Amino acid sequence: MQWGLQCFPLDWSLPMSISVSPPAKAHVIASDAEAIEIAKALAVRFAEEASVRDRDRRLPVAELDLFAASGLWGITVPKAYGGAGVSYVTVAEVIKIISAADSSLGQIPQNHLGVLDILLHTGSEEQKRYYYGKALEGWRFGNAFSESKSKNVGAFQTRIRFEDEHAVVDGEKFYCTGALFAHIVPAVGVDEQNRPFIAFVERDNPGLTIIDSWDGFGQRTTASGGAVLAGVRVPLSAVIPAYKAFEEPTADGPISQIIQAAVDTGIAHGAFEQALIHARLSRPWVDSQLDHGWQDPYTIAAIGDLQWRLHGTDAILAKAGRAIDHALRSPSEESVAEASVIVAQAKVLSAEIALLASSKLFELAGTRSVLGKHNLDRFWRNARTHTLHDPARWKYHLIGNRLLNGILPPRHAWN
Repeated sequence: MQWGLQCFPLDWSLPMSISVSPPAKAHVIASDAEAIEIAKALAVRFAEEASVRDRDRRLPVAELDLFAASGLWGITVPKAYGGAGVSYVTVAEVIKIISAADSSLGQIPQNHLGVLDILLHTGSEEQKRYYYGKALEGWRFGNAFSESKSKNVGAFQTRIRFEDEHAVVDGEKFYCTGALFAHIVPAVGVDEQNRPFIAFVERDNPGLTIIDSWDGFGQRTTASGGAVLAGVRVPLSAVIPAYKAFEEPTADGPISQIIQAAVDTGIAHGAFEQALIHARLSRPWVDSQLDHGWQDPYTIAAIGDLQWRLHGTDAILAKAGRAIDHALRSPSEESVAEASVIVAQAKVLSAEIALLASSKLFELAGTRSVLGKHNLDRFWRNARTHTLHDPARWKYHLIGNRLLNGILPPRHAWN
């Protein structure tokens, strides 16, 4: 049976709230093609008021309910557990499509998808059945991973200790994208041996406080604020040993990174489409002796330059997805390293084209394009903000060190 938007009516006048309603029964997607079809339909809907949401910082609660109900949040659940188990070529394409319409909505599922992959590598069969089942039902997983006060992004001050049949987590988190909207908030804490574990914390756990403190100038409606975990208690059945995902070669790092690259590629597509629209409306330069801005040979050349760069990024993003799929089928030091390198290439190209397209948009459209009513600066603000997730300069190093010296990329969530 085909899934249709008419099955999930959306009232755009709904008041925004940070309360999280029980999930609606989600559609279960059956194939890669269906996932892409649904993403395209949703993107049309999400694009309608993307600028308004950004301008007013209107949190996309209703949109996320529609997004999760569509089944797209469950597409990576393996077929053995009832999901479509789509390729990562498709995952990247879905995130790219949604991000072109609204990059905040494209970013919010990133940790949900990452957690589902870590679960695959480190969860027990009982945990996989339970949490994959929740994902297929429409439950959203947020995150309480990163910390703003630790030495670096891979260091954690949050502690987890084990008491009989429970684990207790204490700490403070930031950059908690998706947590405000989540039904379950996976939280990372380290034990006495500094090994990271993930505790699946129910959103209404009395020790968990989600703080809507994100005030970045870009990705404004991701609500990527903070979380405080004060004596949070969960049963041992809600804890997985996340460190094991990197003790052996797994595709967890490349999976995390390809989602970042897909968001940036989507931003570039959105900016490019606006560049086409507004460049056609621009006035010709006085020295050109032309009648219309779209006749300007320099504008035409710039559009052509942007398009081939964007198409090249699309191609390397798809190649990265294929490398991840290969690493999942045949995990080894070589296959995971190859996936990391190709995903790094996608990360470099996507960051470059997102920043370039969102800047060239104004150059080609002219002065009137900066008027506040258009809010076109959201593409650059979103690109500049999201491309800071992890530095592209280190991706160049990763690629070159592998090619020149044969050095395998370090295994962690940022490679």
